[in-house]
Amino acid sequence: MPAAVLLRKQKALRRDLLNQTHLLGTRIALLGGSTTTEFASLLELLLLEEGIQPDFYFSDYNKYFEEAVLDPSRLIQFGPNLVFVYTSSINIQGRAVLEATEDDFAAHVTSEYMRFASIWNALDEFVGGMVIQNNFELPAQRLLGNFDLISAAGSVRFVNQLNSEFAREAGKRTKLFLNDLNAVAASVGLKNFHDPRRWYGYKIFSTPEASLEIAKSAAGIVRAIYGRTRKCLVLDLDNTLWGGVIGDDGPEKIKIGRETPEAEAYSAFQEYCLRLRDRGILLAVCSKNSESIARQGFAHPDSVLKLHHISSFKANWDAKYQNVKAIAAELNIGLDSLVFVDDNPAEREIISAQLPMVAVPNVGSDPTGFISVLEDGRYFESVRLSREDLERSQQYEANAQRTAVESRFETYDEYLDSLEMSAEIAPFKPVYVDRIAQLINKTNQFNLTTRRYTRAEVESLASNPSCITLYGKLADKFGDSGLISIIIGRREGSILHVDLWIMSCRVLKRGVELIMLDSLISACQRDGIAEVLGYYIPTEKNGLVADHYAKLGFERAGGNEQKSIWKLKVSREYAPRNKYIKEPVHE
Repeated sequence: MPAAVLLRKQKALRRDLLNQTHLLGTRIALLGGSTTTEFASLLELLLLEEGIQPDFYFSDYNKYFEEAVLDPSRLIQFGPNLVFVYTSSINIQGRAVLEATEDDFAAHVTSEYMRFASIWNALDEFVGGMVIQNNFELPAQRLLGNFDLISAAGSVRFVNQLNSEFAREAGKRTKLFLNDLNAVAASVGLKNFHDPRRWYGYKIFSTPEASLEIAKSAAGIVRAIYGRTRKCLVLDLDNTLWGGVIGDDGPEKIKIGRETPEAEAYSAFQEYCLRLRDRGILLAVCSKNSESIARQGFAHPDSVLKLHHISSFKANWDAKYQNVKAIAAELNIGLDSLVFVDDNPAEREIISAQLPMVAVPNVGSDPTGFISVLEDGRYFESVRLSREDLERSQQYEANAQRTAVESRFETYDEYLDSLEMSAEIAPFKPVYVDRIAQLINKTNQFNLTTRRYTRAEVESLASNPSCITLYGKLADKFGDSGLISIIIGRREGSILHVDLWIMSCRVLKRGVELIMLDSLISACQRDGIAEVLGYYIPTEKNGLVADHYAKLGFERAGGNEQKSIWKLKVSREYAPRNKYIKEPVHE
């Protein structure tokens, strides 16, 4: 929807979106070097669409430095989860003289970089939340023409260098994220990015269209921070991954490879899909086809994607929405983790109507546009790449091997013994904080309370002596599943309140919850805790764990339909429940 239409209908759209249930609230402080109301209106709509309800704080106009560094009292009182430093090239201080030397250039870059570093330092000290910082778009005027990129007096060279310094700093600071304003401006074009009349009249540096693109970019970062990005790309085959209909044309005549522009476009899309897989996005197939025929397309010598790259393969004559649901169930992920790509507008419409949680980009039927449409949707935005991300596809391949092996054993106990599982259970460590925050904010099904914690909050909990924190890692003979379970307990006297217990559904029914309980009780015994209280807050997605505490031997201790309370006495005679996983490592 165009920016002008969104802004015109903003109140009505906002009202409808606020009717959603289970919205995740977050407090966002906007420290603006320009007027931020238009940007905030668009950002709010985009976040509400993803189930995130922002509460905004607005700095006074162009007081971003003062309110962060000189007097942060209002900010501290607001207590933001995220602080957005919303600046642009207009806010760069000072201009190099034409006689500037290389030393002058370096000093100017350092001075401006240090000004923003002082903002980040102050926010970290006084506020403690995460910071999203705009980098800088190229200047609208190049007084030296192409030489502006080379000269020590050049604004273009200065912006490029300052952006590089920001990127290096964001790579070192775990709570600093960059909103790539430079890339947004390049995408829409500088002539469409700035409107001098809006700046002089309203102090808004961007056009409405550019404001929408900036908001999309920022919303992608916020979604990624809160684990609301998509995990799986579901792909049609005929005229989506290759040109032609494989059932009619045969595998030898489908269009893929480098011989024609059309074939090359399909190859480029397959290469893009493979790069997504390499960074942890799962690939699935959903095609109306005979499975044996559909699989032949991946054997084509020019096919970039091969069958082993596909984590779930559904090719039959059932309705596609039924197969999409089956894909989500097979991969143990929510429907809101899927992006469905199909060249057929009728199929896209059916999926949107039947499964509104699934993202269905309007990719059209021209393969040359598929990549740009997916990029524009920012479905797979990432703020960090963990080892688990890079190995996710291999982990799902290993899960398929485990499933195949399971059928060879007479009993499930024998199967679990055969996996040769080992675990590492320990209090939170700094090296795993990113992964822990990611897992907390992405896990919906095996999540007893659906509490969410930012990275900063995870760090604080890890160092809080009144808290017990545990992470669980699991490996077996098929591979390493990585960090897959988390418990956060809060001590009050001799009682431990379990505020969070989550586990990745990739390791369901393998006894991880038992070894986590054993480790939790061991920690309680060590700390003199007499009773553990667990809580279950039902949601649309976590019915899987409704009887979690009952299965572990907890007794119902109260509550209601909105929240049940469970208790377990901690005794020295506690008998460990784990049978199949090697003893955890305690550190």
